[in-house]
This record gives sequence, C-alpha cells and structure tokens, in this order.
Amino acid sequence: MSKPDRNRQQQARARIAAAQAQERQKARRRRILAIGGLAAALVIVLVIVIVAVASSSSSTKQAGQTSGALPADVQSKLSVPPSTLASVGIGSATPSAMKAVTGPALTSGGKPEMLYIGAEWCPYCAAMRWAMAVALSRFGTFSPLKGIHSSSTDISPNTATLTFYRSTYTSKYLVFTPVENQDLNHNTLVTPTAAQQALWTKYAPPGDSYPFIDIGNRFVTGATYNPQVLSRLTWSQIAADLHIATTPPAMGADGSANLLTAAICKITGNMPANVCTTAPVSTIEPHI
Repeated sequence: MSKPDRNRQQQARARIAAAQAQERQKARRRRILAIGGLAAALVIVLVIVIVAVASSSSSTKQAGQTSGALPADVQSKLSVPPSTLASVGIGSATPSAMKAVTGPALTSGGKPEMLYIGAEWCPYCAAMRWAMAVALSRFGTFSPLKGIHSSSTDISPNTATLTFYRSTYTSKYLVFTPVENQDLNHNTLVTPTAAQQALWTKYAPPGDSYPFIDIGNRFVTGATYNPQVLSRLTWSQIAADLHIATTPPAMGADGSANLLTAAICKITGNMPANVCTTAPVSTIEPHI
C-alpha cells in the first residue's frame, strides 16, 4: 500500500473514531437530560402531593370546625354587665320570633331544660350562639368554648362565632342541652334523640329548621336578629362590642339575650332574683 493510501485510511479511521466519540457524547447528554427530566417530574409530583395533603388537612380542620379555645378575653366577655344589658333592652331583636307553646314541660334531672339544635355552618346559628352564651352566662358557667366560623358560601360568610359542640354547662337553675347537628360541610356531628327530634319536627318552621331553641317547652324560637351585624368582625371585636350598648352586635346579640333571659326566668320561677326581677328582664317578661 502506498503512503498516500495509508494516510487516507488513517484519516478515515480518525473521522470514524471522532464520529463515534461524538455519538457517545450525545448519548450521555440524552441520558443526563432524561434523568434531569425524571427528577423534575418527581419534584412536581412531590409538590402536588404536599399541596394536596395541606389542602386535605385544612378541609378536615374546617369540617370539624374546631379552631381551639376562644381567647380568654372573649370567653370572659360573654358575661355582659347588667347595666349594659339594661341599656340595650330588646335592641334590634325581634320579640315576635319567640312563640309561647304548650305541652309537657321539658325537664332534665329535675331542672327545667333549654334545648338548642343548630349547625356549625349556619350563619343564623352563629349569631344566636352569642346571644345564648350571654343569656346563659347569667344562670351558670360554660367550660372553655371553641371558636369557629360559619360557612364561607352562605349569607354573612365566615361569621366569627363559637360552638357548643362537646361543651359543658353548669347551672343550679336549668339544664342547657346543645345539639350541634352538622359541621361546616353539612356532615352529621350530633344526632338528636327521638324526643328532641319530635320537638324539632313539631315546632320548627318548615324550611327554617336552624337554629331551633326550645326553652322548657314553654317558648320556642329561631333566629331573633340579623347575623349581618357581625359581618367581618373577629371574635375579639364582637366580644368587645357586646359591652358597648350602642354597637350593632350589642343591639342584636344582647337584645336577643334579654329576650332569652326573660323566657328562661319564666321556667326557673324567676330565679335567680338578681337577674329575673331587674330591668330589662322584668319589663320584657310580661310581654312574651
């Protein structure tokens, strides 16, 4: 083989070797890109899983509607001074919402009983829990109550309120029986007993079943004021406003509390006297 032929052959081999090396380098780059793409996909999947778990956790928290005990200042402010309640009178409450009924007295353990059936998503229940808490605090004491918000898709969305779910109430004058029937997502929390269901069915207006409040089976009522007066307020703001007679929350919740107090006094035989024989209860009681 001549020298020129050998040179051409060597050059050809060199070109082939270079091409093969280039192809191997491209293959390595493709493998690196594939591995990088897989890693990126795994990261994306991991992020999606984390977001889904967080969302699920948030939904679960909403479903139970328990966001911890109310701040101490809120719980303590449920005891509204008698002078403030007297200044409010019936406020913006609707006395006609309370109806006198007849039938066997509702009692428990030898005491008159007040039955409440509501739902944690219900904005009208959200409003009435403030009024019930104020009224009942004049006759006894609650365990630390939980803070919740009403439904975000109903009227007065996300109204700050409290829940009676798994709460306890102690009084020597009456028994308070709360039945928080549904949670925020309309899932069952507490099922009424057959006797409670019978009262609920008998007295609750059709299509307007929440809240249902039966006071000793002598008076029944639903919502007595508009929950919109609580819109966009925090627990602490509502609790503070309850102590200022001219505020919309005081006019609504305290006024309704006075109506409830008058009805409770009717079933406790006007006990305690320091609550039932003073204004405004003594002037409301003859008119319900």
